[in-house]
Amino acid sequence: MDVSPTLWVLTIAGLCALIAVDFFIGRKPHDVSIKEAGIWTVVWIVLAALFGLGLLIWGGGQAGGEFFAGYITEKSLSVDNLFVFVLIMAKFAVPTQYQQRVLLVGVLIALVLRAIFIAAGAAILASFSWVFYLFGAFLIWTAWKLIQEARADEEDEEYEENKLLKAAERRFGVADRYHGTKLWIEQNGKRVMTPMLVVMLAIGTTDILFALDSIPAIFGLTQDPYIVFTANAFALMGLRQLYFLIGGLLRKLVHLSYGLSIILGFIGVKLVLHALHESGVHVPEISIPVSLGVICAVLVVTTITSLRASRKQAEAEATADRGEIPVKNDIDV
Repeated sequence: MDVSPTLWVLTIAGLCALIAVDFFIGRKPHDVSIKEAGIWTVVWIVLAALFGLGLLIWGGGQAGGEFFAGYITEKSLSVDNLFVFVLIMAKFAVPTQYQQRVLLVGVLIALVLRAIFIAAGAAILASFSWVFYLFGAFLIWTAWKLIQEARADEEDEEYEENKLLKAAERRFGVADRYHGTKLWIEQNGKRVMTPMLVVMLAIGTTDILFALDSIPAIFGLTQDPYIVFTANAFALMGLRQLYFLIGGLLRKLVHLSYGLSIILGFIGVKLVLHALHESGVHVPEISIPVSLGVICAVLVVTTITSLRASRKQAEAEATADRGEIPVKNDIDV
């Protein structure tokens, strides 16, 4: 898709305007209700859908299909990221009325980092076609790691600060409590960070790890930097409201990691096939409609099986609480 510099500027300006509106509406710290989160989640999804339809009309079916496939993939991966956001919020004991501000700034940091990754990825792929093999192998390996992590016992999982964050805390120091939405304060004659700034940096820098699988994944669906950037932008910009909307449902998505592993593995295979095709090997390539159908089908099945498994687990726990646990018979004893 041929994108002019003018369209790039207009797109970035439009996204900045949407971010400004979002920031203006949520500028006053408050507890976000389910209704508010639900309305804004729908708004962001509708905006993404309208943008995709615009690409479909003016850019053609290929561009529109690539955007929707990329957006759905990035959105599903971002839902998995919410698990880590929950751990970060708990680790730093962020008051509920400040969580929306933390997420907004954290997502903005993540968006800037993603743009850098996308620009670097596009330049590398344009110069070195063999990188497709590397991306494909990495996604397949990531899919296997996700399955292993899903099968492991993660009940005691806790967020651990990265080295960059620890270095910043040692260099500048951290206040002992929150001071509203302030990021810096004067303490004992020294300018120190507040916990608010630390948790924002934690969410923003943690996205570097998330980008290691999400950026190769979307490049496996499209190599158009414009589509890659806009799909990432719309997926990330609705993440804050999604956090408050499905925060209580996250633990019920028990099979999400399995579904994401299938999607990443599928895209990894697609990348390898594409690389082989580019090298002159006669192998079938997976089309965008097929990719979109597989991604949607996996997410639907994963959601249904997760909710069923969660319901059965809740029923079993309720039975145990009522003292109706089956007793082993004499043969078992």
